[in-house]
Amino acid sequence: MTYLEEMFSLSGKTVAITGGGGVIAGAMSEAFLRAGATVALWDIKLEFAEAARQRLAALPGLSDAADRILPVEVDALSEPSVRKALEATADKLGGPHVLVNAAGGNKGKSAFLEIDVPLFEDILRLNLVAGLVVPTKVTAAFWIEKGIKGNILNMASMGSYIPLSGVWAYDAAKAGVMNLTMACAKEFAPHGIRVNAIAPGFFLGNQNRALLVDEKTGDLTPRGKDVIAHTPFGRFGDVSEIAGISLYLASDKAAGFVTGITVPVDGGYLVQNI
Repeated sequence: MTYLEEMFSLSGKTVAITGGGGVIAGAMSEAFLRAGATVALWDIKLEFAEAARQRLAALPGLSDAADRILPVEVDALSEPSVRKALEATADKLGGPHVLVNAAGGNKGKSAFLEIDVPLFEDILRLNLVAGLVVPTKVTAAFWIEKGIKGNILNMASMGSYIPLSGVWAYDAAKAGVMNLTMACAKEFAPHGIRVNAIAPGFFLGNQNRALLVDEKTGDLTPRGKDVIAHTPFGRFGDVSEIAGISLYLASDKAAGFVTGITVPVDGGYLVQNI
């Protein structure tokens, strides 16, 4: 193996990724597969995970990866469902050695006084409970029982640092993701389990595309223009730009002493000033 292969290879590792049918999850899965890992795509609907498997296997250089991808239907809000997915992954692929909590999303925006409280609770549960708490609880317990020194990657947000206007539940949940990333890192460190997070800036995905780009004209919406004006790089991120940090944090060789951090990948969004 070359030095870089030794440093970043995930050969022999299994990655389980929630929200596996999503755009960012797909980019991360591609990176893991190219680094030699096997990948379990966990999603609320099996058809979403299967569609993602087919997209990944059709990519150049990954035609032999179909056997290293396992689509799994799982409700990340349900401990029994996550436990069943974990057992299926362990049985068919081994491990898992890495858990990526990529499930999440948002629905709409409003003034604070117009918050729909049931919707607020749903979004909070999606991004914090399903997006971190339940999969982490079940998987970490499994690792501790089996003596596996696992590795968790959470998905934070720009809203983890600075609240984005009008998306109250999403902001609250993502702030919680960064907070619990640090708390879990400390709690699981004695077991050799690392916990870190990635905070993507603005990448066009299924959840936010209509909010940022006019679907009829292809022009930026007012919200999209505000985002670009606030991003020093002057553009949205490309999902491929998530790959490097994903491989770094997933690698025990490269990042074995790194835990409890959240890494922004944001084109300078957080350092914008006037």
